[in-house]
Amino acid sequence: MKKAFVFSGKRVIFTLSTIIILTAALLVGSSFLSDSTPVFNGGERNGVRPIQIVTGEFTAKTPEGKTIETYRWDPGTIFVKEDELLKVSILGVNGKEHPFIIEGLDKAGVVKQGSETVFDLQFDKPGVYRLLCTTHKDFKSNGPMIAYFIVMEK
Repeated sequence: MKKAFVFSGKRVIFTLSTIIILTAALLVGSSFLSDSTPVFNGGERNGVRPIQIVTGEFTAKTPEGKTIETYRWDPGTIFVKEDELLKVSILGVNGKEHPFIIEGLDKAGVVKQGSETVFDLQFDKPGVYRLLCTTHKDFKSNGPMIAYFIVMEK
């Protein structure tokens, strides 16, 4: 005697839903394997890409009641292309002032609380360049206050 396989309404809906979800997952997964395109291009104007950074501070108390703090640049990592023209704007939010250098370049300045420091920037070769606050350069001085410019080949 042959047995018949009968689909109930719930089973049909479940099977179709599973097929749709798996198909969507495969399509989305395959798009991650191909070259990606950024969703936001940074709002380039006249060939110059704006980069916006702010100063920040984290404060906490240890179990012993001691206050500890550290200063940060936010964002802490910025990806750019070799020879890309940048207009960097750093807003001083936390901390009275942050003198900075960009290692590997002849670029230095000071970010003051409540003010915006703006400068042009361009990297002529790939690599990792550190934006370093010279006041907060290590743990002893409430740092390290470092952001990284990751410069990729054109």
